[in-house]
Amino acid sequence: MKVTEWIDISQPLSNNIGHWPGDTPFQYETAFTKKETGSVNIGKIVTSLHTGTHVDAPFHFDDDGERIIDLDINIFIGRARIIDVSAFKEINVATLSQFDLSGVTRLLLKTAVPNQPHTFPEQIIHLDAQIAPYLQASGVKLIGVDVPSIDPLNSKEMPAHHAFHHHRIHILENIMIDTVEPGDYDLIALPLPLIEGDGSPVRAVLRRCSEKGR
Repeated sequence: MKVTEWIDISQPLSNNIGHWPGDTPFQYETAFTKKETGSVNIGKIVTSLHTGTHVDAPFHFDDDGERIIDLDINIFIGRARIIDVSAFKEINVATLSQFDLSGVTRLLLKTAVPNQPHTFPEQIIHLDAQIAPYLQASGVKLIGVDVPSIDPLNSKEMPAHHAFHHHRIHILENIMIDTVEPGDYDLIALPLPLIEGDGSPVRAVLRRCSEKGR
């Protein structure tokens, strides 16, 4: 088995990263310097949980939904498949039916929008909610996208979020796979163990591996 290097597909977090309009921007500061403490520098961050590459917990859009700490971490570790849907104007069942999804547990979508961490997009290609039952029937448990949301940016009803939750498919957003070739990879995208969190930043990485796995 030939194993390659890990590929970081996370948006770098900095004070000029793009964020949802009206949401809490990411801010890092050195709260205490080594000169002040006599021994160490101590950093401090303030951020929305939905800035950069992140996982949505069901509580994000459902008051009765699970928090991040409740989610099975095994969902976010394992074999994933990247498919390139950038040629399509809509991402629906007809679109996905053109790809081989056999044996896929984690599906990552490369859309037509370049992922630019410093700029929040004005519009995105969103996912049709009817994809959820189709993917559940195929065995998919995690959907990943290279945009901030699986729903339209101005959506209040968030139909895709609710549909994926109903069909037990978890959501990973804002991955950076512009330069990553389609195919099968090992994925690690672990959320932080936030007890009350409606989401969590993740450090998402991929590794191309020829051996078939779950």
